[in-house]
Amino acid sequence: MRYRAILEYDGTDFWGFQRQVNGRTVQEVVETALYKLNDNSPVTLYAAGRTDSGVHASGQIVAFDLPSWRHDLAVLHRAINAHLPRDVAMREIEPVADNFSPRFDAKSRRYEYLIFNAPVRSARWSRFSWHVMKPLDVQAMQTASKVLLGTHDFATFGTAPIVGGHTIRELFCVDWQVETVSTGLLLKFEIEGNAFLFRMVRNIVGAMSRVGLHEWTVADIERILAAKDRKLSPVPAPPQGLTLVKVTF
Repeated sequence: MRYRAILEYDGTDFWGFQRQVNGRTVQEVVETALYKLNDNSPVTLYAAGRTDSGVHASGQIVAFDLPSWRHDLAVLHRAINAHLPRDVAMREIEPVADNFSPRFDAKSRRYEYLIFNAPVRSARWSRFSWHVMKPLDVQAMQTASKVLLGTHDFATFGTAPIVGGHTIRELFCVDWQVETVSTGLLLKFEIEGNAFLFRMVRNIVGAMSRVGLHEWTVADIERILAAKDRKLSPVPAPPQGLTLVKVTF
């Protein structure tokens, strides 16, 4: 039987989602837990997206087959979480059709990026946000972000996940929100699209930070988007601020 699950993880101590030879990954630790519940037989975990090293998820969608499991769903849910490390949790689980694919059946993906904007860094937010010391003009960032709405060739902001793949993507939502916390401002950027290029969100946030610092203008964002040139993209925002929050089917 195939199962679909919502996975949550703190990506700080992972080398990304996808299994690698020389680093701890989310896929590896979940597959190890499932191996123990499948009569010590290998299980392959499929995901809606392969998050980078240091990137988090609160709504990652995964699927897997567990042919050896003979107990009910609630027992399976508890057993999986009992075998997972502290920085990974399976929030929900349900049976699905055998041909369900988290990657190819997904209609959209939503990410959020957090910036802690204050002169002094925060220990509380350090694992889940980018610390920017200088004040950011959030209204300017909001205006510049709207340039990216709709269908565009986002080659400036990322590379295709497969060699030779196209770089056209559609963005449905871009929005900045500001919350005052005890030691500064917490800026939350929400972005939703049909799919994303490699490091696309982090590159967009990096560009918006330049706008917020009044180093770039809206016209600059329009220019580099139209250029479709990776060399024009700024340094990407660091990974710890990024979280995959929702996948829609």
